[in-house]
Amino acid sequence: MAALNYQAFDADNHYYEAEDAFIRHVDPKMHKRCMQWAEINGRKRLLVGGKVNRFIPNPTFDPVARPGCLDDYFRGKVARDDIVSAFGELVPIPDEYRDRDARLEVMDRQNLESCFMFPTLGVGMESSLEHDTEAMLAAFDGFNKWVDEDWGLNYKDRIFTAGYITLADVDWALDQLDWMIERDVRVVNMRPASVPDGNGGRRSLGDPAHDPFWKKINQYGITLAMHSGDSGYEFMSDFWGMTDSFESFRQNAFKSLLTYSPISDALASLIAEGVLSEHTNIRVATIETGSEWVQPLVKKFEKTYKQQKHMFPEDPMDVFRRQVWVSPYYEDDLVDLKDEIGADHMLFGSDWPHAEGLPEPTDFIHDLHEFNSDEIEKIMRTNGIALTQRAV
Repeated sequence: MAALNYQAFDADNHYYEAEDAFIRHVDPKMHKRCMQWAEINGRKRLLVGGKVNRFIPNPTFDPVARPGCLDDYFRGKVARDDIVSAFGELVPIPDEYRDRDARLEVMDRQNLESCFMFPTLGVGMESSLEHDTEAMLAAFDGFNKWVDEDWGLNYKDRIFTAGYITLADVDWALDQLDWMIERDVRVVNMRPASVPDGNGGRRSLGDPAHDPFWKKINQYGITLAMHSGDSGYEFMSDFWGMTDSFESFRQNAFKSLLTYSPISDALASLIAEGVLSEHTNIRVATIETGSEWVQPLVKKFEKTYKQQKHMFPEDPMDVFRRQVWVSPYYEDDLVDLKDEIGADHMLFGSDWPHAEGLPEPTDFIHDLHEFNSDEIEKIMRTNGIALTQRAV
């Protein structure tokens, strides 16, 4: 574990959902349309909307992979013919993956003062329910209640767990946000994607229909996280002749080289359509999306602004550098990212305890060897803690 003379803030910690996370607080009459468990060929499988869901290969999480066991793989140090072999031996799920007090004890050992806490399974469920808005809202209403019950939206000012929001029904989103505010929420998660309108069409994030939600989150200064997951972009895979279902850890070299970027498109919508310019208290934290998308988006912003300056309320890069924070992958070009957005807008995120994250969260510092001590403290602590405070 890296030696720091201060406690760090981890912008990307995860829980592993209890098996009833999407069931405990959902009306049993809705289970068939939402989430159910079934035994298929001797394995416990998750049904979402009546179909086997493959977002996570083992959604019971017991046994589970060791934290950081894919570190060398994601750094490109080793090649694997089969991603399964890279996981190594699975272990029984530890208490700290599902118990907040046990997690605090581990955080003490890891020298973490506090963290943002995100779903593992939950970030991949919305796409599978897009066809049934009522079921989607019921599932995530129940999920948010489970989150609050098992983790708390703000537990002892140390674990800041993200509430989940979809804009598929804006009145629902406003009610959820009010409920979360009553429970001292500091961060909400929204997938980087367009929004299903319930009638077979879609809306951009900057659609005027969403204005009431943006006004409220701006009013209360709550951080908006956009964590990677299933953003519904698998239509691109289908377009190129691949499967159109999202499966974590399924290898496909061609798919890895496609240029679609949900997070880039989401930021383009929020900035080009004026949401962030109108609502300057909204702070967007991009989590577990890496940073390789930043440079291409910067170039697009610069070119489009020169060509269509009259279409923007202000320089889009001024908005980005004012209201967007990026949590890069440790294997990304971190110096290049600093040159684009500054160390003030970079966040340390370990993805702990996921297999693709770091075995020890603060080991992230070893990839900051070209940064000075002030910059490192901003990335490892100060920037993230500031985002847990309301921007009002």
